[in-house]
Amino acid sequence: MTTATAVYPTLEERPLKDTIVLFDVDETLSKARRSATPEMHELLSRLRHKCAIGYVGGSNYVKQQEQLGNATTEVTSLFDFCFSENGLVAWRLGKPLQSNSFIKWLGEDKYQALADFCLRYISNVKLPRKRGTFVEFRNGMINVSPIGRNASVEERNEFEAYDKVHNIRRDMVEALKKEFPDYGLSYSIGGQISFDVFPNGWDKTYCLQHVEAEKGISGVEYKTIHFFGDKCFPGGNDYEIYMDPRTIGHAVDGPEDTMKQLKEIFDL
Repeated sequence: MTTATAVYPTLEERPLKDTIVLFDVDETLSKARRSATPEMHELLSRLRHKCAIGYVGGSNYVKQQEQLGNATTEVTSLFDFCFSENGLVAWRLGKPLQSNSFIKWLGEDKYQALADFCLRYISNVKLPRKRGTFVEFRNGMINVSPIGRNASVEERNEFEAYDKVHNIRRDMVEALKKEFPDYGLSYSIGGQISFDVFPNGWDKTYCLQHVEAEKGISGVEYKTIHFFGDKCFPGGNDYEIYMDPRTIGHAVDGPEDTMKQLKEIFDL
């Protein structure tokens, strides 16, 4: 795969070198589980000539490569910072940073109790359809989907509409909080069909430690951190970083809105 890093100024030479712009992925840079458009990539490239850019998503790297990269270009070359699984797996200028592990933190016995409860709960929920992969283990969290992550685009859309009426995900989160009150876990609803379960403090604000560490690496101090996301409401998986005092939060209503706001804010 080719890389694109060399065509941009170094982080120290960007015109807005003390500014970084971070993005959620689904419904911010691309439609849910779809590829980002050429127009979005072109706009991000122009922005990257002005300041540092990065994405922070709950999904794993493979899914982000599918949505933001392509068969010939690695996604880690298209952003200065890539934060998969909320930054538990991270890259800086194409090189991996230190990662962390949910399973080491929680322990196998507690993890199995949590996973077993999720599967039993889902087995008792009536839905229009159920597919496969109801609990997906990731490095920094588990992702729980009542319909299953193998659902097609049409089935995802159907579940999202059903969930808005019947609050399937919200009720399941409440059941988990009641069942495991002493596990030290947080829950956030994101995307169309699932929610994330992770240790307290391992939300998207986790990635900010990598942003702050840049001062010790290159001398660049990011005094202005913009964040763009679509799930910025309480319980949404962008809420914590959107509200964090270190960031300037921008709530968006899909990729077109993201592009509109970027053009206005950064004169692109």
